[in-house]
Amino acid sequence: MLFNSIDFAVFLPVVFILYWFLVNKSLKAQNLLIVFASYLFYGWWDWRFLILIIFSTLVDYSIGRKLKLTESKAQRKLLLWTSIIVNLGFLGFFKYYNFFLDNFVTAFSFFGTSINSSSLNIILPVGISFYTFQTLSYTIDVYRNKLEPTKDIIAFSAFVCFFPQLVAGPIERATNLLPQFKRERFFDNKKAIDGLHLILWGLFKKIVIADSCANYANEIFSNYENMNSLSLALGAIYFAFQIYGDFSGYSDIAIGTSKLFGINLMRNFNFPYFSRDIAEFWRNWHISLSTWFRDYLYIPLGGSRGGLKMKIRNTFIIFLVSGFWHGANWTFIVWGTLNALYFLPLLITNNNRNNLDTVAKNRIFPTLKEFVFMITTFSLTVVAWVFFRADSVLIAVKYLQKLFSFNFKNGFQYLSIERYAPELIILILFFVLVEWNSRENEHPFFGKWVHLKIVFTLLGLITLGVYSDVTDFIYFQF
Repeated sequence: MLFNSIDFAVFLPVVFILYWFLVNKSLKAQNLLIVFASYLFYGWWDWRFLILIIFSTLVDYSIGRKLKLTESKAQRKLLLWTSIIVNLGFLGFFKYYNFFLDNFVTAFSFFGTSINSSSLNIILPVGISFYTFQTLSYTIDVYRNKLEPTKDIIAFSAFVCFFPQLVAGPIERATNLLPQFKRERFFDNKKAIDGLHLILWGLFKKIVIADSCANYANEIFSNYENMNSLSLALGAIYFAFQIYGDFSGYSDIAIGTSKLFGINLMRNFNFPYFSRDIAEFWRNWHISLSTWFRDYLYIPLGGSRGGLKMKIRNTFIIFLVSGFWHGANWTFIVWGTLNALYFLPLLITNNNRNNLDTVAKNRIFPTLKEFVFMITTFSLTVVAWVFFRADSVLIAVKYLQKLFSFNFKNGFQYLSIERYAPELIILILFFVLVEWNSRENEHPFFGKWVHLKIVFTLLGLITLGVYSDVTDFIYFQF
């Protein structure tokens, strides 16, 4: 079920009414409603996906209970590794089986050996990478004695399958989300209104920004061989705003929807395109994933406690794993490697934590230095996004070769043949200005002009969303 669909527009109010008017007297009944609603939401794509998420829920619930009752270090470690192997085993099979098989066959072909193999027609369960990491955080935190395992299977199931963030995050920690399902919740009018504002802004990002940019980015990437440098640059920028509007829009809708039910989710994006270096970008982009890797992989590997060689090694591991997490394609691995290379100079010079505050805080305009650093960081990010978007590494390399050939003949070819392209560029610039004005807040809807902003956003949704194709959220494939 898509957030930007008629189905969800009917589903959400029905669940909201039942939640606050029918079962509001019982915490267990509220949690049970969330579980059933979440299973309906998730099973809307394919009911077979439910088998996997229910199995994962039962496995980690049981292991959490056993960890509480077991004092033996060897047995506790065995239980932890059972959870890790089961969860990552399912993730690896559904997401990476064909990738490893195809590369295994290709590797042997270099030595003149032919291997007969057949790829499986595997359907990737929606959101498996997200809820797998979420349940793993529970088991690991229980193992580390940072979290008391729950006896309430309904509350635990609600934590695993909570529909607003089930299929594309934020990837919540059990220490934050699970206790909220064990506390009595009361309707908060202010929180609900704030949630509606976030939903509206998220829909604007998705329908108006992301889906509109997708039309042009797809066309340019599909015909890159016939495009000049200016048009290819435009295509890469379109995709940068497509993926940002798409993913951060989803996160806003998820966080806003959760507020309607009295649940607080972590912030997942903090205006990343205003970052002054690549380290700041990764502190502000997909925050729930980057902090997950930091706490459950980077720090256990030694983090920054060792010498420079260990820091470099751990940094490359994190970025490579992050790239591979996104998909079974070498393009994602190259994308992760490229970001690691971007990060390396900051790490070596100990400048990776220079920009921890909001850019141009309490000022209208950035300094010239800040502006140059933001443009440079954004440009490096856009180049990396080409690998993320391309179907293969070879296509990405060819795209960049043509991009940096400095062929400006015919100007913006794509602009000259598309009716709405100039308007879209103006819209993107307007979007950037709104975000810049809101960079010290969670979203633009604040202050006395809130109603005016809502009107303008609705007008944008109506007038601009009508000519953009409704598409799935990009991160559903991960």
